[in-house]
Amino acid sequence: MSDHTRSISDGLVAFHNWLFLPIDIASLVYFRIVFGAIMLWEVWRYFNNGWIKRYWIDPPFNFTYYGFDWVKPLPENGMYVLFVVLGILAFFITIGFKYRVSAALFFVGFTYTFLLEQARYLNHFYLVCLLSFLLIFLPANRAFSIDARQRPEIYSDTIPAWPIWLLRVQIGIVYFYAAIAKINPDWLLHAQPMTMWLSSRTDFPIIGQYFTESWMVYLLSYGGFLLDLLVFPCLLWRRTRLVAFVFAVIFHLMNFRLFSIGIFPWLMIASTAIFFNPDFPRRLMKRWWTVKQCHPTPLIKPKYLRWWRANTCALLSIYLILQILIPFRHFLYPGNVNWTYEGHRFSWHMKLLSKRGDIQFFVTDPIENQTWEFDPDNYLARWQVRTMVGRPDMILQFSHHLADELRAAGYAQIEVRVRSELSLNGRNPQLFIDPGVDLVTQRRSLKPSSWILPLTETLPIK
Repeated sequence: MSDHTRSISDGLVAFHNWLFLPIDIASLVYFRIVFGAIMLWEVWRYFNNGWIKRYWIDPPFNFTYYGFDWVKPLPENGMYVLFVVLGILAFFITIGFKYRVSAALFFVGFTYTFLLEQARYLNHFYLVCLLSFLLIFLPANRAFSIDARQRPEIYSDTIPAWPIWLLRVQIGIVYFYAAIAKINPDWLLHAQPMTMWLSSRTDFPIIGQYFTESWMVYLLSYGGFLLDLLVFPCLLWRRTRLVAFVFAVIFHLMNFRLFSIGIFPWLMIASTAIFFNPDFPRRLMKRWWTVKQCHPTPLIKPKYLRWWRANTCALLSIYLILQILIPFRHFLYPGNVNWTYEGHRFSWHMKLLSKRGDIQFFVTDPIENQTWEFDPDNYLARWQVRTMVGRPDMILQFSHHLADELRAAGYAQIEVRVRSELSLNGRNPQLFIDPGVDLVTQRRSLKPSSWILPLTETLPIK
């Protein structure tokens, strides 16, 4: 074995040992509690705001994700029961009762609601799906939980280091890819869509009076980019950690005040705190949470320990590789991703675009040689139409659904064409979909769509 090969081998062994180095469990317990509490709050918001009825009961049609057409809403009472169950499961996660089963069922239930409607896609819903999935496999109930009280043999004040690092890297990926997505001319050269958004929010405390000034708009645009880019490495370094956390908190509080983005700011603030030393919750609660002298039953029998560690490393690698690669898939598609929207979802492209436009559907019966206009507002909820206007895959899905409905009504052949004019980030409106293409002949797929017209309108350089 060469010295170079031996050095690599020694490095991998050291890294492997570092992943399984015992650390304080307090930080993981903290994450379990705040995640469960925020999810319980989110469920309450759905009941309080009437969102269950609005999103899954009232609409006669829901936009499903590609490959998930079989996912349908439950009957009316079923959706209400589902959210009651999700609230109970979130509470169980918070207190650590039947934790792994509760986390698994919450992941399944929440992901099910996520898959029901594309028009409701938000990055923080996707993040909740990922975090609830990860919690299934993390030993977050081995302390400060009902499970540990009922089963003292599982209690432990320490865990391997990898669960905390897995959560840190997952949150770091969100920040990092949000920064990468901002490296585009609209954001950096034109400060759009920030300019449009801030101009209508001059009531913001103290600094709102400057939101129509170019220097302020560019300051916030570049400030958001630099924070997303630098906060992850700065949180990893002890000397800059507290400053980075303070800036992250200010950033998320401003987003909460400026935009309607639900629980996302609070989820990110709570999650960012796990970059502090693993024992920080115990130090904050030292009166109520002291270290117990005990010898917990090992989760894995010694003879299987090496096998378990190797497989844990393999699964962690697969998961993180997917999380690193998936956000880059939009480069496989031609054109500006903010315009075409192909590969936009699941890529942490957050608050980067403003699309405004109109859409008209023209239905043709070639047998009778008749064409008539179909107004989607007469069939879809207004919030669905607003989202569909800028999402070509949703336009295609609704065109297919419209053709299916008309064929069921007795029309043997149906063609559907669309005239859609769209403005991206303040540009002049232009055609979005080729009006000459019969969308019924276009299959839903993950391939690039030739019927999406390229973006030709430009923004003037300021």
